[in-house]
Amino acid sequence: MSSEHDPVAALRDVLSRIEKAREAAIAPAPQTTLIAVTKTHVPERIAPVLEAGHRDFGENRVQEAQGKWPELKAQFPGTTLHLIGPLQTNKVRDAMALFDAIHSLDRPKLAEAILRESERIGRMPMLFVQVNTGEEEQKAGVPPRDAKAFIAHCRETLKLPVAGLMCVPPVEESPAPHFALLQKLARETGLPLLSMGMSGDFETAIKFGATHVRVGTSIFGAR
Repeated sequence: MSSEHDPVAALRDVLSRIEKAREAAIAPAPQTTLIAVTKTHVPERIAPVLEAGHRDFGENRVQEAQGKWPELKAQFPGTTLHLIGPLQTNKVRDAMALFDAIHSLDRPKLAEAILRESERIGRMPMLFVQVNTGEEEQKAGVPPRDAKAFIAHCRETLKLPVAGLMCVPPVEESPAPHFALLQKLARETGLPLLSMGMSGDFETAIKFGATHVRVGTSIFGAR
């Protein structure tokens, strides 16, 4: 990683690119939130971005987040922490103690564990159902054909306040059809939020109505 890389300048550049993409889009979302992804980055690297006023951050792993975010959240009130990686049921208690949003809800057992923990602590994070739009075996997420039934189970049976959908398109494919599929599913299920788009494709995601883009490398540099 280059020592000259300035995360704050990079943050401003990404925010500017988001605004330009929104201006160019025919029907962008009412707003697009930038989630600055901090996985593998140390608190000293993250703090300047917090000091610059940014408040939405993403982590992939519960354990890694536990090592740095409780202190950062205490230092910078109003910070929203998003879990964007897969969540194991045995980590639900830890995740819900720390994260304000979970983007990887993808199976009934996990939905039930989240419900139980929310009843225990009296707090519910913002929830996104992850859809495995590329139907990749190694990737988390509910298959597109099962998404509507799973969303209905979460909302109607468990009464979980699902707010949106999330996807991670296959690396080797054009992301546009995946974003279009997620947007279509969100419309058909009446879900307002779309978490899609990363460093390489967030401008494309904005064209398809992304409300949350998850950008790490373009802000913090290579890991």
